[in-house]
Amino acid sequence: MENSTARRLADYVLKGPNRASQGAVLISSLSSAPKPKLLDRVRDAIRTRHYSYRTEKAYVHWIKRFIFFHNKRHPIEMGEPEVARFLSSLASDGHVSASTQNQAFNALLFLYKEVLGKKIGLIDGVVRAKSPQRLPVVLTKEEVKKVIDHMNGLPRLMAFLLYGGGLRLMECCHLRVKDIDFSRNEIVVRAGKGDKDRHTMLPIAIKESLRRHIESNRGQHQEDIKKGLGRVALPNALDRKYPNAGREWTWQWVFPAPHSLHRSGYWREAPAPSSRIRVAEGG
Repeated sequence: MENSTARRLADYVLKGPNRASQGAVLISSLSSAPKPKLLDRVRDAIRTRHYSYRTEKAYVHWIKRFIFFHNKRHPIEMGEPEVARFLSSLASDGHVSASTQNQAFNALLFLYKEVLGKKIGLIDGVVRAKSPQRLPVVLTKEEVKKVIDHMNGLPRLMAFLLYGGGLRLMECCHLRVKDIDFSRNEIVVRAGKGDKDRHTMLPIAIKESLRRHIESNRGQHQEDIKKGLGRVALPNALDRKYPNAGREWTWQWVFPAPHSLHRSGYWREAPAPSSRIRVAEGG
């Protein structure tokens, strides 16, 4: 593509007496085009590799903190010593957990390797956050029942799915209508942990409640369609391949949130925020 553009530009310049100066101006304008900002390059690299949106937000957050920690110096000017000081500060001053420190480290590795094309060698002298050994808190059936009995409405329905279907929190929030199979009492979890799909059971205890909830959402979806809304974000490039699929009922969220502005720049139906169920559970 670049070679063909260069040939056309060369032909244009050589075909007339006044074209040389015009071509020089054109070449100058092309070379002076603004380069993408660093964080935009990070976002593009993440989306090209189909990382999750939560990973994108986390990586951008840590890269920003790294830059501000070193008084807004550009990362290309820094290396292993600056990375080590930042990570050590997280542990000694910020008292972050080991998993949080590792996430920050992975974000910086991604920045240098995938965006800046700069190798990061051995990082010495990092104060590592301790990873304490804790016993997990496992509730009995009676305790789970007491927790759910103190919940009402939509959070209660979601909690039933978490405990009865073995869903992770974000897997529950991102369920779509087409993922619920009432005839087979089955739920299909799409792009779960490790970007893997799996099947799990639909708890019989909430089958009818869930069916009524989905049917009530259908009426609201039809009203939204009349208002030019009711479109959800689709995974990967399906939005381009099937432009109208985002309005179809089967692609809608089982637990939708209010209308929100998607990162694509268009209004989209969003899944219910995870904080909704955390607050209801007392988390």
